Amino acid sequence: MIQREPVGLYIHVPFCRRKCPYCSFYSVAADETYMDAYLKAVLYALQKLPYRYDTVYFGGGTPVLLGAKRLCRILDAVDICSGAEISLEANPCAVDASLLRGLRVAGLNRISFGVQSFSDRELSALGRLHDAQQARYCVQEALRCGIGNVSIDLMLGTPCQTLESLSESIRTAVSLGVPHLSAYMLKIEPGTPYWRDQVQNSCPDDDSVAELYRSSVALLEEAGLKQYEISNFARQGYACRHNLKYWNCEDYAAVGPAAHSFLDGHRCACPAELDTFLSDPLHCDLVEEGTVSDRERAWEYAMLRLRLSEGLPLSAYAARGGDASRLLEHAEPLIAGGFVQYTGGNLRLTVDGFLLSNEVTVRLLD
Repeated sequence: MIQREPVGLYIHVPFCRRKCPYCSFYSVAADETYMDAYLKAVLYALQKLPYRYDTVYFGGGTPVLLGAKRLCRILDAVDICSGAEISLEANPCAVDASLLRGLRVAGLNRISFGVQSFSDRELSALGRLHDAQQARYCVQEALRCGIGNVSIDLMLGTPCQTLESLSESIRTAVSLGVPHLSAYMLKIEPGTPYWRDQVQNSCPDDDSVAELYRSSVALLEEAGLKQYEISNFARQGYACRHNLKYWNCEDYAAVGPAAHSFLDGHRCACPAELDTFLSDPLHCDLVEEGTVSDRERAWEYAMLRLRLSEGLPLSAYAARGGDASRLLEHAEPLIAGGFVQYTGGNLRLTVDGFLLSNEVTVRLLD
């Protein structure tokens, strides 16, 4: 039997203490009985998947609510390569020093805290259950117990946010010594409480959000956290290896309700329903309908690679069936407008290009 290359593993943990008013991800209320049943289903699915993993990522939801014992049992059931990146998303309100030490002993070597802001006023507007002091404490404890790869999520364009308050949040994050930071622009999705309450009317306007984004990029670059993706910044060697698999169209398996996988050129999705997952942990539906053409595969590769600061290698795009000459032709006016750069055989979006990434990408690939 030929041993295939290691793949990534994404495990969706759908439990939350309380759903944030802007969140559109699938989640359910944390319940001990349900979490035990979920653990059993995850272990069953992992036993049936014939892969080795060089990255493991627990996303959610609030994965840390499973507790150290359940998370350790999951990791013990996974065939993990030496030197693998093992990541966990965590909310500051659900973490203490004892839990962090337990996770570190179990093999966790990367943690991403959903801080969102170091302003208590902004955290209250976002419906978060932690305050700025708790957030600082959790980051410091994670670093203190030996989880050196700590990431902080911040949110841009939130209610009450100003350029000054965002700058202060970034300065606080940098002062804590984290090697990775994600800065996401708030997107208010239909069906969320924010959408229902028309919270966008109290958020910064588009021009202000653009200023917030440009300022974030500049401040983080100045602090030594280099932008490597639209919303992600890291010191040398600390880019998230698991997330890079998504943007490089590399293989990853997925377990859990609403989890998506990409294996052998096929995208699959688990139903976004916990009871369905508990009754059939291996059920996955193909995302694509019918046969996917080489052109569509090349388009998808280009779309994802253009999220990265290093951009799209035109040689790789052509090798996947894309028309590199046509792409360059479409790029000319975007290069002239300052949205795209072409150097060293790579097509890259500028900071202004990232601000309009959907529109720029469509124009390039039309």
